[in-house]
Amino acid sequence: MESSSRTAAETATQPSCWRRAAEAAGASTGTTAVLPRPGERVAVTGCGTSWFMAQSYAALREAAGQGETDAFAASEFPVGRPYDRIVAITRSGTTTEVLDLLRDVRAGNIRDGGVRDRGVRDRGGPATLALTADAKTPVMGAADEVAVLDFADEESVVQTRFATTALAFLRAGLEAHGPLPAGVKTVAEAAVDAELAVVQPLPEAALAAEQWTFLGRGWTYGLAQEAGLKMREAAGAWTEAYPAMEYRHGPIAITGPGRVAWLFGELPRGLADDVDRVGGTLLADSCAAGSLDPMADLVRAQRLAVAIAESKGYDPDRPRNLTRSVILRES
Repeated sequence: MESSSRTAAETATQPSCWRRAAEAAGASTGTTAVLPRPGERVAVTGCGTSWFMAQSYAALREAAGQGETDAFAASEFPVGRPYDRIVAITRSGTTTEVLDLLRDVRAGNIRDGGVRDRGVRDRGGPATLALTADAKTPVMGAADEVAVLDFADEESVVQTRFATTALAFLRAGLEAHGPLPAGVKTVAEAAVDAELAVVQPLPEAALAAEQWTFLGRGWTYGLAQEAGLKMREAAGAWTEAYPAMEYRHGPIAITGPGRVAWLFGELPRGLADDVDRVGGTLLADSCAAGSLDPMADLVRAQRLAVAIAESKGYDPDRPRNLTRSVILRES
């Protein structure tokens, strides 16, 4: 049965959103001036879903050889560590921890990384770039530069298309500055894969499972983290996420009949045999010939979260205990 939820509708628009993001990051728009440049020491930050997209981008940028890149939850940012540029991802533009961090930068509490000829502001601190979906929010005045991806904004509390569109925007920036790591597709190619991901049947084993573990390596580990979060948020499901090579160092103990290990990206040697040995089911579409881009495979996991939520009678648009943005009151 086709879902009538806003989350499902927004999930289905991701291919077009990614193409628009790639255009926005293109040199013809002038937007690449605010994106991280090769050689800069960069930190990427956000909360929740945005933090996981930050992890994916950071790993992908380093793998592309474009510079040292760290990712932190905004509340855990190491203020004593120097950076040339800080990228903050915030769909709402109102998240307290992100705004507090950007204010710390303005106050001079975070040092620059010394790459003075690469666009770092004269005030001495790192340059800041915010990615947001709402141009009428406080982040517009908190960051030096803002990329407004309002075409990917969402009505659902649960993030789907904004998160991946922000990552597509950053991926396209990497493409503009040099070759991607071997085996990583372009955003245009990922969008083609996403068109398939929004319509192909979901794996029966995933729909019938009682527990899901998401795995990734390198830049896809952030996607695995996000897939697990979507299942917890929308469906209240028992899900976990790990680096793929760490899975056998304990987490495999929970795997068995009726439980799924879903892999994004490269399949570690012997993992398929190990999952089979304990009676679990391994889903690894992104490893097969003609496989989906891992970001497109995340679209399938988003759809799974909606399907499981609705099978339980939950509203995937308005999960329990969650709001669009976490805004903390001052004590």
